[in-house]
Amino acid sequence: MPFIDFVYTNWPTWREFALHGPPMLFWAFAALTLAGWLKRRVAMRTGYTRKVFHFAIFFTVAALQATLGLRAVCLFGAMTTVVVAYALMRGEGNLHYEAIAREKDAPYRTHYIVVPYIATLLGGLTTSMFFTGYTLYGFLVTGVGDAIGEPVGTRFGKHPYRVPSMRGVTCTRSLEGSAAVFAVSTLAALLAASLNGSELSMAGVAGLCLLIGLASALCEAVSPHGWDNFTLQVVPAAIASALL
Repeated sequence: MPFIDFVYTNWPTWREFALHGPPMLFWAFAALTLAGWLKRRVAMRTGYTRKVFHFAIFFTVAALQATLGLRAVCLFGAMTTVVVAYALMRGEGNLHYEAIAREKDAPYRTHYIVVPYIATLLGGLTTSMFFTGYTLYGFLVTGVGDAIGEPVGTRFGKHPYRVPSMRGVTCTRSLEGSAAVFAVSTLAALLAASLNGSELSMAGVAGLCLLIGLASALCEAVSPHGWDNFTLQVVPAAIASALL
């Protein structure tokens, strides 16, 4: 079975867990602690602190993918899962839980931590299995493009629109946030193209990156609340795989 083969091939060894697991666990925990500290001590909004953690994790994943490969990404994913599980077990009032639990998602705050995290794992698994060699596009677009939408919308959003929500929680995004997703996703795709290498001309690469940026903004705009971490990994990787 493809999934079993994928796990068998890419799951870290016990030696890799022992050598690299602790520093990765520390880094993921430090990123979440920083996000919690910013919320509690600096009074930063959850929309920002949540993205601080998001940005740190995805940029680490992209760096590991570009340098050490998929096995290191899988190990870091496992360590991050431990950190997120710890925050969920501690619950409301805890520094780490409050860093990523939006008040506006009440009474389903935990649900909207778990669902985006599952979406992230499924997105990474899908791109790694079916778009091998192009996962960096998904990691960078999701890590930067998606991360910028909510903070920009929170700060500058003047033209909100509603998006689907599975739990009846009112969820809005903004045209300003979507424009930021387009611009930054285009730049993230350009970075991925430069790191991955391409035989396309400069004009071809620019066209590809603009297409990825536009598709990413549209996906972010229509994705159900909590599921954009899946679509924004898969769509850029799929486009790059199809056109390169």
